[in-house]
Amino acid sequence: MKNQFIPVALKGFGMGAANVVPGVSGGTIALLTGIYSEIVDAISALTDISLWKSLFKGQFKDFWQKINGSFLVALAVGVLASVFSLAKVMTYVLSYYPILTWAFFFGLIIASSIVMFRDIKGWGVKEVLFVILGAIIGVAVCTLSPTQTTNDLWFIFVCGAVAICTMILPGVSGSFVLLIFGKYDYIMNAISDFDLPILLVFGAGCLVGILAFAKLLHWLLGRWEKQTLLVLLGFVLGSLIRVWPWSDKLAIADAQLLRTGAPALELDLQIPGAIICCVVGIALVVGLELLSKKGDKKA
Repeated sequence: MKNQFIPVALKGFGMGAANVVPGVSGGTIALLTGIYSEIVDAISALTDISLWKSLFKGQFKDFWQKINGSFLVALAVGVLASVFSLAKVMTYVLSYYPILTWAFFFGLIIASSIVMFRDIKGWGVKEVLFVILGAIIGVAVCTLSPTQTTNDLWFIFVCGAVAICTMILPGVSGSFVLLIFGKYDYIMNAISDFDLPILLVFGAGCLVGILAFAKLLHWLLGRWEKQTLLVLLGFVLGSLIRVWPWSDKLAIADAQLLRTGAPALELDLQIPGAIICCVVGIALVVGLELLSKKGDKKA
C-alpha cells in the first residue's frame, strides 16, 4: 500500500473537492477514479459487529486488513486536505460574490439532475409519480424549513449524519444537503476558522451516520434502486428553489457593500456573469460525465 498512498490520497483530494461544492458528488468522483467499490467494501466492513469484537480481543492486524485501513487513511488524508484548503475559498466567494457562486451551483445541480434523468431507463406513469413525490418533498423541505436554522450542536450532529450518507451516493451531493438544511455557509466557516467544537460534533455525526445508515442506503439501492433514484431526482429538482441566485436580497446587498465599501442605491444583479457561471457549472458536470464514459469504454 506504500506505493498506493499518494495516488489514493489524490483521489481522495478530488472527492473532498467535489463534496465541498453542491451539485458535484464525491461518490461520482470515486466511480470515475475506480475506488468506489473499495470504499463501499470498507464501509460495509466497519458495520460488521463481529469485526469490532475481534479488535477488542486484540486482533488489530486482522481488523486493519479487513477494513482496508491503509486505503482508508490515505483516502481520509486526501479528503481532509481538500476540504480544509477549499473551505476558505468557498467562504470568500459566498461572502463577496453570492450571485455568481449560487449561479455556478445552480448550473451544477441542473446538469447533475439531467444526467440522473438520462441514466434512468423505462419511463412510465409510476416513474413520473415517484419524481413528483420527490419534488414535493424537496419543495416542502425548502419552504417549510427556515432560512436560518438553529446552530445548536444536536442539529449540527444531525446535519453531519445525513450529509455523509448522501456523499457516498454517486450523483447526490452531500454539501447540497447542508445547503438545504441552511448550514452550508456555517460549516464552511467552521472549517475555514478551524472551529474545533463544531467540527468535532459534525465529524461525530458523520461517523454515526455512515455506520448507521450505509447498509440501509445500499439495501434500498439494491432492492428498490430505480424508485430510490427517482425520488432523489425529484427531491433535487424540487430543492432548486433554495439555490436560486437572487433569492437572498440581503446577502446580495451585504456582498455589494463588502466589494464597494459603500451601501448600494441599487442592487447589482450581475445577470451576464451569473449566466456565464451557470454555463460553467453545467460544463463541469458534462465534462465529468464524458470522462466517466471514457473510463467505462476502457474498462
